[in-house]
Amino acid sequence: MPRATNAPASRERRKRRLDAAKGFRGSRSKLFRQATEAVDRAMVMATVHRRKRKIDYRQLWIMRLTSACAKLGMRYSRFIEGLTKASVKLNRKMLSEISIHDPKGFESLVTLAKSKIA
Repeated sequence: MPRATNAPASRERRKRRLDAAKGFRGSRSKLFRQATEAVDRAMVMATVHRRKRKIDYRQLWIMRLTSACAKLGMRYSRFIEGLTKASVKLNRKMLSEISIHDPKGFESLVTLAKSKIA
């Protein structure tokens, strides 16, 4: 009895993996084993970097807030402490956007934070 290999499914599986490796250099896009390893690594890195992107953006917002607070004579940590005591429920992303697009509004937030600390 001949050996059944389920060739259509195997071919489709290989084709899918090689299609996922399109754009990779050299044998990483041509040979199945190298393509498999490259795609597996790429998927892992994509997951890691999705998480890293969130960290990077938070760091950016904090940097923006630090410089905006420094211009108004206040430290970032004291600013956040003052807003917490004033129970202002704005996240760092929104505070960063306010500091860029509405300097007067940000200045009022800084004065509010200063008043709650003192």
